[in-house]
Amino acid sequence: MSKLQIGSLGIIGLLLLTSFVSYYPIDGYDFTKIRRLKRLELIMSGELKENKPIAGAQKSIKDIKLNLMGSKGDSLNTFPAVDPVFQKSVNALFPNLDESYSIALLDVTPGKPIRYASRKDKVQYQPGSVGKIAVAVGFFNELAKIYPSFEKRAELLRNRSVVAGKWAMYDEHTVPIFDPETKKLVRRTIVETDVFTLYEWLDHMMSVSNNGAASVCWREAVLMRAFGKDYPGLTEDQASEYFKNTPKAELATLANAVVNDPLRDFGITTDEWRLGAFFTKGAGTFIPGKGGSTGTPSGLMKFLVAMERGHVIDSASSLEIKRMLYMTDRRIRYAAAPQLTSAAVYFKSGSLYSCKQEEGYTCEKYKGNVNNYMNSVAIVEHQDGTTYLVVLMSNVLKKNSASDHAALSSSIDRICRTR
Repeated sequence: MSKLQIGSLGIIGLLLLTSFVSYYPIDGYDFTKIRRLKRLELIMSGELKENKPIAGAQKSIKDIKLNLMGSKGDSLNTFPAVDPVFQKSVNALFPNLDESYSIALLDVTPGKPIRYASRKDKVQYQPGSVGKIAVAVGFFNELAKIYPSFEKRAELLRNRSVVAGKWAMYDEHTVPIFDPETKKLVRRTIVETDVFTLYEWLDHMMSVSNNGAASVCWREAVLMRAFGKDYPGLTEDQASEYFKNTPKAELATLANAVVNDPLRDFGITTDEWRLGAFFTKGAGTFIPGKGGSTGTPSGLMKFLVAMERGHVIDSASSLEIKRMLYMTDRRIRYAAAPQLTSAAVYFKSGSLYSCKQEEGYTCEKYKGNVNNYMNSVAIVEHQDGTTYLVVLMSNVLKKNSASDHAALSSSIDRICRTR
């Protein structure tokens, strides 16, 4: 396996754990100004009479940590050899060797030897919305160049607002819009005139997987690269002029580098994971795609390991991205398994399907007959200490694989909790 780059361990993440007055994510409105979190605060306090999040989704910042900081993580400069007993259990999940499933599974339970198992982990899949993680990495990478201090970065995320524009058009995924004054929640699709803070755009991208938000976040990362330390004062007119006057080929190269170069920095190759195009047609009219998108279980597992080691940019950025993966609006597909109800799950799912005419077949959502990708990355942390990282990718035609992913999740959880 390719080596995962060893970075110096920062202390910023540790400072964050002790310096925030208000906890985050579940009760982090005061720190992030993400309005959705204010609603969760009110629900948890009982002021809003609505169902509380499930037990595993009620963590605060003091409970969220990086699992592979220090010596245990240093043992993962390369992936460990396959554990034969662990591998036998994983193989048993796929009795039909022709099934279109691939998996990478790493058990990092504290106090136990690390165990690794995989199945077809080099097979390439269209990553779909899992690629939004690469946008988050590129975004935080550019942000760190502007402000070495994470507190300064967070201040910009809270206070800088940007408009959706045509970049966010069009996406059927709704976003939650909560008014702290009226305490009313509206879920609707994004319109061109919507204005959100950078923190809220990131949250919309990660928590509800909104494509328009992903395109806006990628656009802002490109602007950070282009304008550097002048970015915090950049106006919408200046940004528009930049995209209007810069050749599209140059923009495509720049945008591609922004989201892919950081992945190469911690050992993920181009064939293991890359992102090639924006998530909305509107954004594509400004910046064309380049190089295509692909992902593999091994490449995505490298990301999870790097993040848990604090090597995705720095420990503060790694921790912040992990928090955002925790704040999934609702647990779907792999994360929907009832066995995970009390566990903390840091999760991103993605899908992409395509259809062609076929006698007796009707094209339906997530049931493509040409391609039907469904992918999940997850970190699971149980109250008994069981901790594991998993990447599950599939391309099962004509079938919504969501229930199969949840069933596999239950089986994988049982395997990881059995020694």
